[in-house]
Amino acid sequence: MKTDKTYYAVIFTSTHSENTEGYTEMADLMETLAKQQQGFIGIESARSELGITVSYWDSLDAIKSWKLQTDHLAAQRKGRQDWYSWYKVRICKVEREYEFENK
Repeated sequence: MKTDKTYYAVIFTSTHSENTEGYTEMADLMETLAKQQQGFIGIESARSELGITVSYWDSLDAIKSWKLQTDHLAAQRKGRQDWYSWYKVRICKVEREYEFENK
């Protein structure tokens, strides 16, 4: 995901409720659909007690389109109703990046 352009990160931090039936399948579907959206750049995710998913987008308009995508809207409703006890969404502009890799 190396780029010299600025881009945006949507940071979704969450804790699950006791009912997670169907969550993994929906999460997999949402990732598949997000990758098909115009402006999608990439995704990173980790989960233990706290889940963190960061998706990367080339514009705020691309993020808005994804938020309003029909299947994603249904997943959001299901998440509030069943899967999450808490979540927070942060949208950030990424102006610079660097990394280290020890090979």
